[in-house]
Amino acid sequence: MTDPIAAAILGVVEGITEFLPVSSTAHLLITERLMFHSAQKPEWVDDLFNVVIQTGAVLAVIPLFHHRFHQFIFNWRDKTVRDYFLKIVVAFFITGAGGYVMEKKGFKLPEQLLPVAIALLTGGVLFLIVERWLAARGGGQDKDRGDLRNVTWTVAVAVGVGQLIAAAFPGSSRSGTTIIFSLALGLGRPLATEYSFLVSIPTMLAAGGYKIFEAFHHRVAGGPHENWSMVIMSTVIAAVVSFIAVKWLLRYVQTHTFNAFGWYRILVSAALFVALAMHVI
Repeated sequence: MTDPIAAAILGVVEGITEFLPVSSTAHLLITERLMFHSAQKPEWVDDLFNVVIQTGAVLAVIPLFHHRFHQFIFNWRDKTVRDYFLKIVVAFFITGAGGYVMEKKGFKLPEQLLPVAIALLTGGVLFLIVERWLAARGGGQDKDRGDLRNVTWTVAVAVGVGQLIAAAFPGSSRSGTTIIFSLALGLGRPLATEYSFLVSIPTMLAAGGYKIFEAFHHRVAGGPHENWSMVIMSTVIAAVVSFIAVKWLLRYVQTHTFNAFGWYRILVSAALFVALAMHVI
């Protein structure tokens, strides 16, 4: 497989899965294993590559929240808006501080697929449990839950911790984990989705910026041999696809539950368990 084709495929996979609660990390690992199973993985497909294309996917969705950013800039005197912004900052700070500690202790994202399968299965089951619990409480309706004041400080802390869990366990999904926590703490689906995405924007931009800084200034493994033309190409593709995927998801959660994503995760994990047992991946 040529490098441009590989970069295009990885960009599409990243764009689709970065914000959907199915784990982009898991899907990138699975895709890379399938594409390069019988061949040596190109040197440019490394941790830096994965983080940079994730950054592109994140940048692409910013315009979809222009109304919220407009509030943050021009309506900051509004206490509700100001508190909402501060809760995004707190969640980001928790994730950033925890991520910095993990980085300094030499934590490296594992690439084994068994933990990925377990995390996908766990997240899928939790989505079904939370949705059933919401239905038992009154049909899982999101009526009157769009109020920003429903994002409590407890939710902010939980989302920050949820992002750390996703960072430590590939397959958990950053958006999946944080949305599950938010739903369990009382947020409606649209607001839980929005808050999860808004917190992920500074998180991923900071992670991407840090990795690029390391590559250029510290020459860590991955910097000297990075094929930037492939990275840029994959990042642009991821950005375009991510914009389309998130625009669709924001409309979808207005009238649908997360059950479909729960079942999808369970099916993918089951297929992964079988593939691992048969040593075909």
